[in-house]
Amino acid sequence: MARPAWSRAAGVRFGLTPVFLDDRVRLLRRWGKVFEGTLGHSVQFVQFSAYNQVVDALRAGQLEFAWLCGYPFVLHRRDMRLVAVPQWRGRPLYQSYLIADADARVSRLDDLQGKTFAYSDPLSNSGFLYPQHLLRQQRRDPARHFGRSFFTYSHRHVVEAVAQGLAHAGAVDGYVWETLAEITPQVTARTRVILRSPDFGFPPIVAPAQGSAALSQAFLRALQAMGTHPEGQAVLQELRLDGFVAGEPALFDSIAAMVRGQQA
Repeated sequence: MARPAWSRAAGVRFGLTPVFLDDRVRLLRRWGKVFEGTLGHSVQFVQFSAYNQVVDALRAGQLEFAWLCGYPFVLHRRDMRLVAVPQWRGRPLYQSYLIADADARVSRLDDLQGKTFAYSDPLSNSGFLYPQHLLRQQRRDPARHFGRSFFTYSHRHVVEAVAQGLAHAGAVDGYVWETLAEITPQVTARTRVILRSPDFGFPPIVAPAQGSAALSQAFLRALQAMGTHPEGQAVLQELRLDGFVAGEPALFDSIAAMVRGQQA
């Protein structure tokens, strides 16, 4: 099936999944105005509830860009073009956090055997792939180690599930946990980080591989320009990001190595 060509009149469709951006309509409206000023045409934010939905929309030509996770980017690298990577705390990197109830006597994965565990999304690096990899490294069966596990389809909801006692522990994007610790400390205070992963490439902004290269370059320039004027700076501050850089696919090599281990 032919991929529909992008039309300037239709605007740019930018796919997002719930990170900590749940119900943040005002922020997205503000970000859209920044894009209009720097990109020169409108941007429509399209919200999805799971990464697989974003991947399907990108591959079907229903989106020009998406803020994805490094795991699906690695899985579908041939179908995607890396456009930009956010900078957080001076680096295009982040970590997976394993968190537990703040009052629980839990300090390692061994303590969670037979317990209830919350994952974020089946295509999340920090919220699924890394903890599965960690269990395999320790020669544990990820399907049997926990008494029960479930997906929340949002890093924020993982934190809330642990804070509310719905799960003994969970795996979450460290950037999200740290951001929530600033904006809703009463929630993160009821959780405790028991393990931090090595650094991974920060969840990237991607485009379909067959999409317009010129549009991708323009979108990158618009992202990079956010730090040069007050409205863009305000959006970056609310996102708790320093800015965006072009990035290199090699940032995601460690994720690719975990994927190969999972498939072995």
